[in-house]
Amino acid sequence: MTPCLSATAAASKIRAVEGIPQGSEPRRILIIMPTWVGDVVMATPAVRAIRERFPDAHIALLIRPNARQVVADGPWMDEVIEWKPLRRGLGQIRDTMSLSRRLRSRGEQRFDWAILLSNAFRMAVVVWLARIPRRIGYARDGRSPLLTDRLAPRRVGREYEMISAVRYYAELAQSLGCEPPGEKLELYTAAAEEESVARRLEAWGLADHHPLVVVNPGASFGPSKLWLPERFADVADRLVETRGARIVITCGPGEEEIARAVHAAMRSEAHVYAEPRCSLAELKALIRRCDLLLNNDTGPRHFAKAFGRPVVTVFGSTYPEWTDTDYARERKIRVEVDCGPCHEKVCPHAHHKCMSGVTSDMVYKAACELLDGRRAGRSLPVASAK
Repeated sequence: MTPCLSATAAASKIRAVEGIPQGSEPRRILIIMPTWVGDVVMATPAVRAIRERFPDAHIALLIRPNARQVVADGPWMDEVIEWKPLRRGLGQIRDTMSLSRRLRSRGEQRFDWAILLSNAFRMAVVVWLARIPRRIGYARDGRSPLLTDRLAPRRVGREYEMISAVRYYAELAQSLGCEPPGEKLELYTAAAEEESVARRLEAWGLADHHPLVVVNPGASFGPSKLWLPERFADVADRLVETRGARIVITCGPGEEEIARAVHAAMRSEAHVYAEPRCSLAELKALIRRCDLLLNNDTGPRHFAKAFGRPVVTVFGSTYPEWTDTDYARERKIRVEVDCGPCHEKVCPHAHHKCMSGVTSDMVYKAACELLDGRRAGRSLPVASAK
């Protein structure tokens, strides 16, 4: 996500969005969701607050297909509308026009409000072309003329200040008259995915085993977010040897090779959740059951937060501030380097020292601290499956 608001925003008086009169109640609301999986999870407090503020409105989420399973089974929306990633060049123009026509041609089901959690300029174009009467979002990235109701992002000089996405979305929700959403992320699972994961764990003999540790070594952002597979393997082996853990290694699309590299480097038994690879919906169910998640700075770390599971996150090129929450059972592991955080997808210096500097000992110590906390009897709340 792009740098957002000031870190003082949460403590400041929330501004009402320019242009929305008091008492103006929408009948049908379209919420434009963010692109990245992690940002979608971090938007859930704001979406929940909008649902509570407008309980009688029909609320639809406009979301990419890859993230639909993230919000599936949630109680906040009445409808989910998928949109495929827009192609480049003329294809992107055609896709933009097609989506706007799709939204405009809903007849009596047309939306009267569009709330843009996404910062994308093209999504402002879509809702403007769709002739949605009220188009609400942050006044940034050249899209102010396309919005009817604008919230000014906070700056230091000419730069946007950084704040966590969860607080960024929360301020927009509060500007609409919503109660402060807080930072409790919220996800749900369905019975079908719960049963699918239960069958897989049973086949591996892990149905009732604790601690169950999930290792998620991939990251769709790019190689700069990837900790070394052999170090994931070393930490996993040590947890098997010292804590009696059992290991499940997961992977997203195109990450199978990384997962298998971790598995190949391990001395202990482990299971790769592939062939078939687990879906995002199944990954939610798996993380909901686990005792610890080990991963890079990637979307599934927020699944752990939503389900109250302990999580160790290794950071490399990205700023922790962008994805920060007040979740007490996360340990963030990173080293200071003179060239970062650079937020580049590939290390521009080819040394990747922000990741190579993170040792197995650092991650293992954090993992043991969280697992020992569980054994000491600390409560770990789990959201109910639908």
